[in-house]
Amino acid sequence: MAESVTLLLRQYREGDPDALEQLTPLVYSELRSIAARFLRNERRNHTLQTTALAHEAYIKLVNPREFDWRDRAHFFAVAARVIRHILVDHARGRLSAKRGGQAVVVPLEEVWAVSRGRLEEFLAYDELLSRLGELDPRALKVVEMRLFGGLSVEEAAAVLGVSERTVKRAWGYGRAWLRKELRNRTP
Repeated sequence: MAESVTLLLRQYREGDPDALEQLTPLVYSELRSIAARFLRNERRNHTLQTTALAHEAYIKLVNPREFDWRDRAHFFAVAARVIRHILVDHARGRLSAKRGGQAVVVPLEEVWAVSRGRLEEFLAYDELLSRLGELDPRALKVVEMRLFGGLSVEEAAAVLGVSERTVKRAWGYGRAWLRKELRNRTP
């Protein structure tokens, strides 16, 4: 399947409209899996559902002018980053609305379900990922690919054009750094 996805991505980038039709069923279920991994730690009634998140990411990802796909692994590595950014934008929008940016009357039973703390927690986690990216951009990419994109060490190494040993080192550093920072933030 990896080779067929890579081939279809290239054909689509070169202007073959039929390639997109063949590509969609091959990548969409994996996009849903990535979206589900991201949403697994969100509140139960998150306003973005797995299908909607995967769909929004897919629409952004299939713009051939915006991305130069090398292969399947590269596609899904970028997909993880796109999904993360969609969720961050969504959380920021929800949080600003809660602070009066777009005041809306909400029934009392829904107030308890929204969980402002979860939005702030998500944004804090994104801030940690951004800080990790400032310290070690490769570690951030590896964490995104492995944790959110579900890529193997081998796939991440191929996307980054580095050895598997380098990916394992970056993965270990990124996880350890995030654990330490999360422990320091927890009261």
